[in-house]
Amino acid sequence: MAITIVVGNFKGGVGKTKVSVMACWELAYERNKKVLLVDMDPQGNASTLIARSTGVTEINTSIFDGFKNGSLKECIVPVTENLHMIPAQVSFKNLPKFLYSNVKEEIDQVSYLKTLLDPIRDDYDYIFIDVPPTISDFSDNAMMASDYVLIILQAQELSLEGAETYIKYLQFMADNYDADIQVVGVLPVLLRPGGRVDMSTLERATELFGEDNVMKNVIKHLERLKAWDVTGITNHDQHDKKAHHVFIDVVDEMLKKLEHFEGAGKYE
Repeated sequence: MAITIVVGNFKGGVGKTKVSVMACWELAYERNKKVLLVDMDPQGNASTLIARSTGVTEINTSIFDGFKNGSLKECIVPVTENLHMIPAQVSFKNLPKFLYSNVKEEIDQVSYLKTLLDPIRDDYDYIFIDVPPTISDFSDNAMMASDYVLIILQAQELSLEGAETYIKYLQFMADNYDADIQVVGVLPVLLRPGGRVDMSTLERATELFGEDNVMKNVIKHLERLKAWDVTGITNHDQHDKKAHHVFIDVVDEMLKKLEHFEGAGKYE
C-alpha cells in the first residue's frame, strides 16, 4: 500500500509545488518507484509542470470529476509507466460547496479524499499531494488522507511562521478528527545560500523543530528551477544534472526517514 505524503506550508511561494513534482519525478525516474501525484490546488501548477515536461498536450479530466463521481480511477493520467497524476483545474475551487451540499457528516467531509484514495493505494509505492497554502477543505482532506507531511521551509520569517502554524494545525486535526499523520521532515529552501537571513532562519528552525526533524539536504536557489517552469523538466546539460542531483539527495534522505518510521528493511 502506498505511503501518502502531503507537501505543505501555510505560506505561498515557498516551493511546495516544485518539491512535490520533483520528489515524484526522481522517485519515478531515478528510484524506479510507482508514484502518483494528486494535484489538489485549483491553480493546477503541478499538473501543468508535469504535462509540459512529458509532452502531454491535452488534459480532459480533473480531480473534481472524481470527487463528483465518487471514484478517482477515471481521473488518473498515466504520464509514464512509473509516474501518474490526478490533475486539477480551476473548477476545483468549488470543492467546499460540493462537500457541504453532498456530504452530510463533518468527518466525512474532511475524509472524502481519503475515501477516494483507499481503492487505488495498492497500485503505487508513493502518493504525493500538492495543496494550496491555506487552512481549508483542501488542506483538511489532504491531511486526513496522508501518512506523513513534508513541511517546506523557505528561509524567511513568514515561512517559518507558516511552518509553525502548519504544526499547530496538524495537532488540531489530530485532536478533532483523529488524523494519523507524522512529520517526515522539514525541508529548508534557501534564497541565498550562506546569507545571514537564511542561516538565521535555519538556526531558528532547528531550535523550533529539532535537529533530527530539519533535513540535512536543502534546496538551494537554482536558476535552472525557474527555467523548468518554462521549458518543462529536462536533463540535457550539467545545470540540469546539478538540479536533479539536489532533489535526488532530498528524496534519498526522506526515504531513510521513512524507513525509520515504517520499520527497517521496508524500503530495501
